[in-house]
Amino acid sequence: MQIANNHVVVLHYTLKDNDDNILDKSDDGSFCYLHGASNIIPGLENALTGKATSDNFSVTIPPEEAYGVHDEAKSQDVPRDMFPPEPEVEAGMQFNAQGPDGQTVVVTIKKVEGDTITVDGNHPLAGVTLNFDVTVVDIRDATAEELEHGHVHGPEGHQHD
Repeated sequence: MQIANNHVVVLHYTLKDNDDNILDKSDDGSFCYLHGASNIIPGLENALTGKATSDNFSVTIPPEEAYGVHDEAKSQDVPRDMFPPEPEVEAGMQFNAQGPDGQTVVVTIKKVEGDTITVDGNHPLAGVTLNFDVTVVDIRDATAEELEHGHVHGPEGHQHD
């Protein structure tokens, strides 16, 4: 079976940046997703199309096909009192915030200067070229329930609210 839309794909991957730093990896080959449902970055999903079980490959994904380019407009200075008093806010911390359309977005603290905190609403990997080493572990047809919900369910079926 080759990977195509409406297939559940199980894979093992190692993700590195251009400096060969490991950014993420699946330790046990249990990363699963529903192909064609936009559950993973577009560049990786495109690279997986047509692959078969046991295929091993490497692919480089530019930011435009991953988490986007870094957008300076998503960085802003906000007053310290917008944050809870505890824990003490430090660069590198992440918080949930409300986006312009009411959705939850993760912001990263970039700088703390007195009562001003610089936050960045970009994805932490925005602007980063991603290098994947991938092994396709398994491919199967998605169940009707998985197709209806747009994501993979575990072996016991529906496991979310």
